[in-house]
Amino acid sequence: MRKKTFAVAALLAAATLTLSACGTGDSSSPVAVVSEDGKQQAATVLDQPFTKPDLALTDTQGKSYDLRKETAGHPTLIYFGYTNCPDVCPLTMSNIAVAKKQLSKAEQDELRVVFVTTDPDRDTPAALGKWLKGIDPQVVGLSGKFAAIQAAARTLGISVEAPHKDKNGKIVSTHGTQVVAFSPKTDGGYLLYGEDATVDDYTKDLPKIVKGENP
Repeated sequence: MRKKTFAVAALLAAATLTLSACGTGDSSSPVAVVSEDGKQQAATVLDQPFTKPDLALTDTQGKSYDLRKETAGHPTLIYFGYTNCPDVCPLTMSNIAVAKKQLSKAEQDELRVVFVTTDPDRDTPAALGKWLKGIDPQVVGLSGKFAAIQAAARTLGISVEAPHKDKNGKIVSTHGTQVVAFSPKTDGGYLLYGEDATVDDYTKDLPKIVKGENP
């Protein structure tokens, strides 16, 4: 089935405006792909894939992790969020983890799921490791300098604001909630998922993402 794609400029505009303070309930989702039979698809297929960010951070073992080098040639999902998020971040990561378990062991080992914190002061490598262990120990958790994280997210059209206190005095991290899928064939970020993507959506799409195919 052929799917209509949208211009990157429009997608970038939509993605940049898609922010969530994880709990404020005032976020929106990026435009979804509409197939020719009229059914909405979870993934937006980009007509011009994103370049994978040139980013080196620290993983949960305290070791340097070069994103491009470590994920080259692997199907990769990247998400920017934080562990103190009460809703969107844990739900997104759990949905992916549940769907990932439906893959064969070989496919699971091939897939790279990367969680980049938007709240590095609190999300130390140890804190990230503890949080991710309860979701999926295979997920790569990355922390480091906020400026580098923010700049990397921006290259994917994802806005990340510095953590700040809300009106109740609680520290929140306002960030875009998209998941970007990168092809193992080209290393380009060719699919965009919004926070409304479900376990079923990822379960259906992951086998194709592993092969670098469109959902």
